[in-house]
Amino acid sequence: MLRIINLLNQKNHYLEKFYTLNETELLNFSKANFDNLENFYQTREKLLEIIRYLDSEIDACQSEAAVAVTAELRRDMKEALAIKDEYVNRILAQDLEVLSCIEVEKSNIIKELQEIRNNKKAISSYKSPTFTKRLDEEV
Repeated sequence: MLRIINLLNQKNHYLEKFYTLNETELLNFSKANFDNLENFYQTREKLLEIIRYLDSEIDACQSEAAVAVTAELRRDMKEALAIKDEYVNRILAQDLEVLSCIEVEKSNIIKELQEIRNNKKAISSYKSPTFTKRLDEEV
């Protein structure tokens, strides 16, 4: 049982790292700074791999844990699970913010590209006839 509590605490530690990473990048995203996006997603994926590993270890321990649980161990487990739930809820809210920031930036890029395309069309319609064409007509 102590191993499960230790694993739950480790999981909470990595959930906290995940949360902190999201917070940092959300500040950048809110300033339309997406320079670190690739690294952000790679780091998140690495943290998720660690969390998945810890989950598998917790599952393995649970199947082996048929021992009597003291009130103190039960309290520690409940506390660790409550902390985990809090981080998960916060991370879900952050992920919605991350997706929103990315969607806003994506929309801005699409608008910019459309404006550039429209400006190119407008500029090309104002092109004057080429000089050589005028020379041919004069000759």
